[in-house]
Amino acid sequence: MSVSLHTPDINRTSLPRISVPPQDNIPYIIEANPRASRTVPFVAKAVGHPIAKYASLIMSGKTLPEIGLTEEPLPTNHVAVKEVVIPFNKFPGCDTLLGPEMRSTGEVMGIDATFAGAYAKAAIAAGLRLPKSGKVFITMTDKHKADIVPIAKMLVSLGYGVVATGGTHKALKDAGVAAEKVFKIHEGRPNVMDMMRNGDIKLIMMTSSGDKYDLSDGKDLRRLAVTNSIPSVTTIAGCKATAEALKAMSTGPLVQTPIQDYFPDYYDDSVELIFQQK
Repeated sequence: MSVSLHTPDINRTSLPRISVPPQDNIPYIIEANPRASRTVPFVAKAVGHPIAKYASLIMSGKTLPEIGLTEEPLPTNHVAVKEVVIPFNKFPGCDTLLGPEMRSTGEVMGIDATFAGAYAKAAIAAGLRLPKSGKVFITMTDKHKADIVPIAKMLVSLGYGVVATGGTHKALKDAGVAAEKVFKIHEGRPNVMDMMRNGDIKLIMMTSSGDKYDLSDGKDLRRLAVTNSIPSVTTIAGCKATAEALKAMSTGPLVQTPIQDYFPDYYDDSVELIFQQK
């Protein structure tokens, strides 16, 4: 995640962006930029305030009370989701597992009354072809097998078929989730890559174990997903959000609402503030 904040303790007026990814539930700071050039525009659109203009006014000598920003503005009737655009198809041979490297070439924003709807819009805008039906391939590392069960149950309840490799299939079966068992790549054929090439798999949910098979077979599978434009989700949090998005899509078409309609009382008085005398 990224956090934008003021830093009065170091005598600096700015909006730095701090990247704080979690590892085993422990947050680590891996990056701190003295600017937030992509975060600020997103936040401005999400809360309906011209944050960049506020910053310019403060640099010119105005105070927060003078510009009317004395408390943190928060969305009240909507949720905004920022999604990165990563053109993995432009990086031949590159694995699609997420890491600390900066690979994104842009970002998109989804906004809706619910998180599920906002995430669905953001995912679609980022180029993910979320399916409305078909089979979902699921393979999880051991620590995520229990977490995927409720997600798989939701998918089945929405009418999706579930295909899983041995260990994940057993975990789902033991939890009462109907699933089709399929070979891993090194186990023989027909395997999941055959199903992908035949167009049988419409969505992939997988987490990496990091073992030798994942470094070879898993990477080949993820690359084939990119080649065949099959959306691939590689984190449990992403799997849950994607399932919620599919559920939102199943209730009807996503409503496209102009962003101005979320802020009917918005008025930008920054120009007037610029010419106000102290």
